[in-house]
Amino acid sequence: MENRETEKRRKKKLKRKYKRVIFMIFTLLLLAGGGYVAAQYSNGLSFANDDKTNDIHTELSDSSNTFSDSDSAFDDFEGGESQFGEINVLLIGDDARGDEEDTRSDALMIGHYDQTTNQVKLVSLMRDTYVEIPDHGMEKINAAYALGGPELVRKTIKHNFDVDAQYYAIVNFEGFSKMVDVIAPEGIEVDIPYEMSHGLGLTLYPGQQKLNGDQLLGYVRFRHDIHSDYGRVERQQEALSKLKDEAISFQTIVNLPKLLGVMEPYINTNIDKKTIFSIGKGMLTGGKDNKMESLRIPVEGSFGDLRTDVGQVLDINLEQNRQALREFLSLEDENEQDGEYVENLEEDQNMDYQEETEEYTSNTRNY
Repeated sequence: MENRETEKRRKKKLKRKYKRVIFMIFTLLLLAGGGYVAAQYSNGLSFANDDKTNDIHTELSDSSNTFSDSDSAFDDFEGGESQFGEINVLLIGDDARGDEEDTRSDALMIGHYDQTTNQVKLVSLMRDTYVEIPDHGMEKINAAYALGGPELVRKTIKHNFDVDAQYYAIVNFEGFSKMVDVIAPEGIEVDIPYEMSHGLGLTLYPGQQKLNGDQLLGYVRFRHDIHSDYGRVERQQEALSKLKDEAISFQTIVNLPKLLGVMEPYINTNIDKKTIFSIGKGMLTGGKDNKMESLRIPVEGSFGDLRTDVGQVLDINLEQNRQALREFLSLEDENEQDGEYVENLEEDQNMDYQEETEEYTSNTRNY
């Protein structure tokens, strides 16, 4: 028993040392090109504001101001504490343009990240899912964002599915296409089953091909296929899974400053730098071999179509979907775990973060 514990501690120490080595390599790359970092970040900002989208960006800038105004009007986001080293992030796709108000979320997902296994899971909640929105009654779930911002979305998911989120990220779709071009400059490979064009402003032809940012955005947003919104959800999950694989490649690490510059005008989030650091480091050092798992809510066989005063909705078996979601996120098993696990995990993470930050600072001074 003692030998097993000793071996476990040794492996843990080696793993931490390996992570620090990877982190130091990344740090040295940054230090070796301080001017490169600044130039690339500036390049990213310019790319986000290129001539082809100046008008759109002006509208999005207005939209960003609207975000700020909305944030002050909506309740503060009060996500719960991370449980068992696992993080839930609300991913909200926003297609607001300029003077539009009270826009509903065009896409609603939960991104789940396990800090111990570096496993990523993605849950898509279909827009027409009929749920009770706190203080607003029965509505389509995508109405929660317009009615009360990210906090009401969090409360709605918590109220109906007993799953909480610690963070949110609101992504404007115009920014999505630009981020794709930075993460995957050679495109994302997909197999298009049939021609897609209606409402896209471009035409995607059938067959295996690599799509650039604008094309991939059209691919994930196309609404007029034979599978209706179900097909769209599947394409969104496919695209994000492939982007995740690209995002942890060396090419993306090199382009990270540019990516941050591109993201700046298009993402509104409450994720703090320490958490971003932790997730990024984990994905880089341990997440390459983990395939992203995905789930759609409502699950198969748990819903039917229903005509209501808010339009056509998906009338779901709430208990069945609540159970499926919690099992997918492993929350049922976690309720049986000992609290000591959380304490030890947080201690390890804080130690890693402190050690690596000290090394970063030391090397910066030496440089």
